[in-house]
Parts: sequence; structure tokens; C-alpha cells
Amino acid sequence: MSFGGSGKGPFEFDASKLPKINIPKFVPKNALAIVVGLVLVVVIFSSVYQVDPDERGVVLRFGAYTTETGPGLHFLIPFVETVIKVPVQRQLKQEFGFRTAEAGVRTQYINQGFEDESLMLTGDLNVAVVEWIVQYRIKDPRAFLFNVRSPESSFRDMTEAAMRQVVGDHSVDEVITTGRASIADQAKEILQQLSDTYEIGIDVQQVVLQDVNPPDAVKPSFNEVNQAIQEREQLINEARTEFNQAIPKAEGEALQLIQEAEGYAMARVNRAEGEATRFEAIYEEYRKAPRVTRIRMYLEMLSEVLPRVGKKFIVDDKGTSVLPLLNLTPGGQPQP
Repeated sequence: MSFGGSGKGPFEFDASKLPKINIPKFVPKNALAIVVGLVLVVVIFSSVYQVDPDERGVVLRFGAYTTETGPGLHFLIPFVETVIKVPVQRQLKQEFGFRTAEAGVRTQYINQGFEDESLMLTGDLNVAVVEWIVQYRIKDPRAFLFNVRSPESSFRDMTEAAMRQVVGDHSVDEVITTGRASIADQAKEILQQLSDTYEIGIDVQQVVLQDVNPPDAVKPSFNEVNQAIQEREQLINEARTEFNQAIPKAEGEALQLIQEAEGYAMARVNRAEGEATRFEAIYEEYRKAPRVTRIRMYLEMLSEVLPRVGKKFIVDDKGTSVLPLLNLTPGGQPQP
């Protein structure tokens, strides 16, 4: 062996001149005991498992369902039995049309790239972007694991089918504005029926429409339509307000005039009846004593007329004396 080129040279090195080093072989006397101990440790740790309070353990023996275990510490046969822990008390959720990028005080969402889920055709042949959340719980672990292949993916497909069916039965205005709660309830009911039909072992807790908007391409036109609808509703409300103010006022004035006319008519009738009654009473008295009645009427008339006369001159029509001298000048003074 040489360094610095081929052949012999100043840096030539002969490996045969190195001293031989003997490495002793280490063979423990208790190797079998160590191996047995390790096997026992592995067997013990693989035969014990713990189920959390919100989970249920599904025990499989050679891949076949055996039993279910509740929360706590349990044992199984190593290399023969396995356990799958299913969260039966935990509320799970699936997001459609968006994904949660970062949860926290200000949760951040990602909306791009999920148009295949969110774009839906409404009943009036319009298109809406629907984003929603489904919250569910696993009520039957055995059915969830064995009745349907890929249960979460199947449940996701059923959820999307149910939502598209309900949205297709409503107009775009109902989907975006007034019918959101009703659509969520109907989608939940249909989704639960599908879950029970396929025996997927899922209990649907809630369906929530997160956000519903028109597509970006038609959003300006849709906003103009909504603005026109709002202006129409505002004008209708203003007209109703004026109607509610003018009509009751006119009805009140009309009722007042009617009541005044009825009161006037009643007063005239009562006065006429009173005068007629008075005339009849006077007539009855006149029939009993005509002369006395005429004198009485004459005196009553004089008592009403004489107080209105300023000066009174009473002349005896049977007098035969000299013509009385009357001072007829104003103030009683003679004219020059």
C-alpha cells in the first residue's frame, strides 16, 4: 500500500508490518434469559390497552369482530387480538366548500379550490356558492367500522348529495336569505335517513350553513338586484306608513261628522217633540178655559216684549180730558 503515486517511493507503507490486535468476543452467559425477558415485556405491553372516557374499544380476533369495551384498562391476547378505538362521545365535523386553516381567536379559512363542493344549482336554475358544516357523532362503532367501506368518505358523499337535493328544491333567494334555517333542517333530516338506510352507525347532530353567496362572476348584478328589492320594500313600507296615518285620520273625521250630524238630528227631533208636547199641553188648558188661557198668553207675551221697549206711554183710550202734552224730544228737553 502506498501514498502519493504508483510503485515504491518515499511515502511507501507496508501493512504487513502492523501489529495484530485480537478483539475478544463478548458472549453473555445469560443471553437466553435476556431474550425471554424482552419477549415477556413485549407480550405484557401488547396485551394491555386503555380506552379513554370518550371512546369505545372494538376488539378484533384474527380481524373479526369479537366484542366492545368501555373506558378503562383492558387486556387482550397478544398477536391474536387487536383493538380499534372509536370516539363515540366526541362530536365530529366535516366542512364543505371551505377548510379551517388555523383555529383560534381569529380562525382563518381557505375558500379557494373547493368549487366542486360549493357550487350548486338552485330550483330556479340559478347558481349559488354554499358553504356548510355537518356535526355528527358515532353511535354504533361496529356499524361504523364494518357495514360501509370508508365510512367517513361515504358519509361525506351522502352529505353533499342531501344538500344538493334540498338546495335544488329552493330558489336562490330562499337559499341566500330567508330559507337558510329550513334548508339546514331538511338536509339534516335527509342525511339522517340516508345514514339509517345504509346503517353507517352515525347520528347527525347539526347541519349549519356557514356562508351562502352568488358566484363571483354574477355577484355585482346580484347585489344590484338585492338593492332594488330592498328599495322596493322600503317604498312599500313608506306607503303603508302613510296609508296607516291617513286612513285612520279620515275615518276618525268621518265618524266625528256622522256623530255630530246624529247629535244635531237628535236635538232637532227632541226640540220638535218638546214643542209639540208643549203645544198640546197649552191646547188642553185652552179647551178647559179659553178666556183665562188667552189672557194668560197675552200677559206672558207682554212680559217678554215690554222689557225690550225703552220708553213706555200708556194712554187710556176712554179718556176725555185735554190732549196730553208729551215731550218727545231726545233727553226730555224742548227743541228751540
